[in-house]
Amino acid sequence: MQLAEQLREARSKKDILLMTHLVLGYPSFAANREVIHQMVENGVDVIELQIPFSEPMADGPMIIKANQEAIASGTTVADCLAFAAEMAAQHKIPFLFMTYYNILFKYGVREFLHKAKEIGIRGFIIPDLPPEEGEEYLRLAKEFDLAAIQIFAPTSTEERMRTLAGHGDGFIYCVARRGVTGSKTEFDASFDDYLARCRKATDLPLAVGFGISSREDVQILTGKADLAVIGTATIRLVEEKGAAAVGPFIAGLR
Repeated sequence: MQLAEQLREARSKKDILLMTHLVLGYPSFAANREVIHQMVENGVDVIELQIPFSEPMADGPMIIKANQEAIASGTTVADCLAFAAEMAAQHKIPFLFMTYYNILFKYGVREFLHKAKEIGIRGFIIPDLPPEEGEEYLRLAKEFDLAAIQIFAPTSTEERMRTLAGHGDGFIYCVARRGVTGSKTEFDASFDDYLARCRKATDLPLAVGFGISSREDVQILTGKADLAVIGTATIRLVEEKGAAAVGPFIAGLR
């Protein structure tokens, strides 16, 4: 089943879906394993696995630190692929890779996407690869039936949104505000207008991320978006309270 179709089916049974994010190898793969178990057990619908990169330009201080520490502890792309294969085999929800283009380029784009398909990954979020520069990636994503997820921002024009949507698959990731991940997002009339523009530009499901960290935030998005993306909040929680704290946190979001 195509990712977009699977998400629409899941969405028909829930008011809003939850997508979570973690940095592979931070604080350890053992902790990642427990966090994913907690997330799945408590109703997460999609999980975004970030392959650590030295210059994660879309990420805020918390996720930058997680990337740096994962790399410093020796996390490799091969480790991430092996771990993702294990998780995709164990859990039935869709897993995505989020990373930066140099990881794919260095590995070999065809080889990397083929491997991702082989281990059960369903799609990619590559924040630093606009479609104009990603012809090979987009062609291969179609070939391997992987969702090349595109990103809308509040600064995107309606024309740009339509262009991105034309290259997109799976869902559209709607960045809730300008800047990087981790800071609080204000949900006001301009945000509602932005989401209305996003909805007009595509019939793909809409995921909203950047600064989503509480039940209140998720409730605000319910009826406006299809997926709420929780990223920095869970990474911070693991650092402060340990992996076991993730389950109750996720359970309390909906």
